[in-house]
Amino acid sequence: MSESNTDKLWGGRFSESTDAFVEAFTASVMFDRRLYRHDIQGSRAHARMLAHVGVLTDAECEAIVEGLDAILNDIEAGRFDWDIGLEDVHMNIEARLTARIGAVGKKLHTGRSRNDQVATDIRLWLREEIDHIRAELARARRGLLELAEREADTIMPGFTHLQVAMPVTFGHHLLAWYEMLARDSARLRDVRRRVNVMPLGAAALAGTTYPIDRAYAASLLGFDEVAANSLDAVSDRDFAIEFCAAAALIMTHLSRTSEEMILWSSAQFGFIELPDRFCTGSSIMPQKKNPDVPELLRGKAGRVNGDLITLLTLMKGQPLAYNKDNQEDKEPLFDAVDTVRGSLRAFADMVPAIEVKRERMRAAAMQGYATATDLADYLVRKGVAFRDAHEIVGKAVRRAIERDCDLSELELTELQAFSAAIDADVYAALTLEGSVAARAHYGGTAPDAVRARIRQARELLDNE
Repeated sequence: MSESNTDKLWGGRFSESTDAFVEAFTASVMFDRRLYRHDIQGSRAHARMLAHVGVLTDAECEAIVEGLDAILNDIEAGRFDWDIGLEDVHMNIEARLTARIGAVGKKLHTGRSRNDQVATDIRLWLREEIDHIRAELARARRGLLELAEREADTIMPGFTHLQVAMPVTFGHHLLAWYEMLARDSARLRDVRRRVNVMPLGAAALAGTTYPIDRAYAASLLGFDEVAANSLDAVSDRDFAIEFCAAAALIMTHLSRTSEEMILWSSAQFGFIELPDRFCTGSSIMPQKKNPDVPELLRGKAGRVNGDLITLLTLMKGQPLAYNKDNQEDKEPLFDAVDTVRGSLRAFADMVPAIEVKRERMRAAAMQGYATATDLADYLVRKGVAFRDAHEIVGKAVRRAIERDCDLSELELTELQAFSAAIDADVYAALTLEGSVAARAHYGGTAPDAVRARIRQARELLDNE
């Protein structure tokens, strides 16, 4: 009878060793070893479940769990040598376990496969990372609420098409950023529910002949549900794709807010001053203060979009069940998590320290005839049909352009030349303060409405 010429744990049917390049090419331990805590967590639960159903004795289970705990301590103390020849995090830990506790270590893999093992590890890891990301989102949202409260009365121009449209308060604008991040947090909460489903017990693809208790293992690991189909359990990466889609939206929102910070901190706008610690200078131009952090946040959005596309492309042509392609799921997923966590940390640190140039904002709101719509609304309240009011105001704006002045600087007689409905009380409607104060409904830009929304948002955030 021929003997195997490979020392792999799976090498019984092979007659020659793996090619050295192929061994390195197919190994994943260089990047998946970051799953070590979750791999050990899953293995502990699997061993306890096997003892619970009588496949392992209590003494065998205890030896395995103690061995795994010792390996965890070794890894975290930097005493663990990762071996590329053992391919991945799972085989490295299993081999070390057997070397440490002897033949009983070989019993750990009873009733499971690396297919359901890795799927379980990734879900345990991603569940934890989602919690960390949501904590950073909460910190960023609190920072926005703090700044919005300080600037609830600060008037700035609101833009459409990057042209002055209507006056708004800066607090109101910041609350728009807040709403983006609130949706992001809610999306991640929903994603987490689908992440928190346990594949363990699906084994390679068809389940196992051992009398396992999947619900018991799930309770040990804190999973809400057990995957209902073994084929789907080992091949599903929807949860990773869905997370990356949510991550791409988070980065899109950070990119949009960063774009505004970049514009507003320029000399041409001068609305805000970013803290020096979030900026850098030029190697040749001594006057420069570059908004590097917002620029990087804007740039990193493309990176996370790429991670999402990588995963979508990875999965689109795969037949059931597990395929080696799925080894490629981890690096884009890891990158998306790391990028989002780092980006949110930088954003949350930076926002509360922004210095607001209130007078520059107000002066900008005086340009572009921001209260033109208020004049139209004034005419409507005087009984003029809106379309007629629109035309009247357009003519008034043209007159103000000819005179190079604001609408509020036109003489009453000039305004009355466009409509007899205009009276002396029109100037109250043409002030910036009057314009924003008039929009006091829920979701409006009035300072009182802004403060009411901040109170509501804080309460909701505290209850999450």
